[in-house]
Amino acid sequence: MSTKQEKIQKLLEMQKKFIENEHANGFDAGDYYTPEAGSVLDGYIDTYNDIALDVMEDAHKERGSQR
Repeated sequence: MSTKQEKIQKLLEMQKKFIENEHANGFDAGDYYTPEAGSVLDGYIDTYNDIALDVMEDAHKERGSQR
């Protein structure tokens, strides 16, 4: 992913898949925070947070600000 917009699109796709899974299977905080290997949520939090931080960094660069 190279552009901020592509990163945001990836976040939206991840959210959509999360919501679809939640509607199909319900929400279990244990599964969210400590997912089983290979599950839909395996790596979700880390990946989502990494991309979100990249978007924030991109936004700061655009505005010339620092966090």
